[in-house]
Amino acid sequence: MPVFNLNINNKVYKITAEADMPLVWAIRDLANLKGTKFGCGMAQCGACTVHLDGQPIRSCQMPLSALSKKAKITTIEGIAEPTLHAVQKAWIEEQVPQCGYCQSGQIMSAVALLKTNKNPNDEEILAAMEGNLCRCGTYQRINQAIKNASKML
Repeated sequence: MPVFNLNINNKVYKITAEADMPLVWAIRDLANLKGTKFGCGMAQCGACTVHLDGQPIRSCQMPLSALSKKAKITTIEGIAEPTLHAVQKAWIEEQVPQCGYCQSGQIMSAVALLKTNKNPNDEEILAAMEGNLCRCGTYQRINQAIKNASKML
């Protein structure tokens, strides 16, 4: 079985797994980082969103074999170092989560948006967050939290 050296949150994990294993399972089951969630397995819900070299991706559809040897993966655990990210703080202030299942993916998409657009309008937020589904329907609070976080950066 192949061995992959995955740089996750600036720590290298030696992962022994099949080449077609989706990244989400390597993160959750082999690196033991449980913040990234498995939702649909079809890259439709966004619960598994992580950053790959700074860009948000759906880790349920990213096989380990597709990662470059220099790939840098950031999970929800990695954005809070050493303190909570502005998006996480805004999420708490706006009381965004209800069930919380989708929140790590939502936050990862919001962080990526604010990295490239420091002051997004409603349409830009909607476009960036498209594909991140929230079964509890907290979209208004998500939108407001992103606006609040933009003021903290």
